[in-house]
Amino acid sequence: MTSRSSRVKADNQSGSSFPGEPEFLVIGKLGKPHGVSGEIVMDIFTDFPERLKQGVTVYVGEQYLPLQITNVRSHSRGILLFFEGYQSRGEAAELRNLLVQVPTADRPELPNGEFYHHQLLGLYVIDENGTRLGRITAILETGANDVFVIQSESGAEMLIPAIESVVEDIDLEEKQVRVHLLPGLIPGE
Repeated sequence: MTSRSSRVKADNQSGSSFPGEPEFLVIGKLGKPHGVSGEIVMDIFTDFPERLKQGVTVYVGEQYLPLQITNVRSHSRGILLFFEGYQSRGEAAELRNLLVQVPTADRPELPNGEFYHHQLLGLYVIDENGTRLGRITAILETGANDVFVIQSESGAEMLIPAIESVVEDIDLEEKQVRVHLLPGLIPGE
């Protein structure tokens, strides 16, 4: 099972909207202005930075201020952006520390069997016997594979590797993930 920072692979179709999904997805955070003509640094949180190009509209901050990108270039810490209407260092500084978002509906389609992390958070995890283990509360990126953090109703946490030999099925409509528990995955057993 392969995944990247905003998606996880499984055996079901993905990319469509489901009830309860967020309306916007965070793709970056604006940093400090760069230079004097309105350029600003953005830390990238998306696996798809190639979407950020001239003419694209993104939504900034809690008010979802629509801003059109007029230029993009790479930078050692992420990318540098120019937005329409922001032509000075002072104007760009007003955007510092704000989150950059895109509508969920505009996210790129994933191949069949891959899911965005936000689609998995909150899903129930059940074992092959139908026993409910808890809900996915976080997804850790380890480099080798993602790890689901499962919180039981009693508050106990367990870590389940998001690998093909463990994750049998992800069903977004049923809001559940079926897993095969390998020895040692449940604490105390």
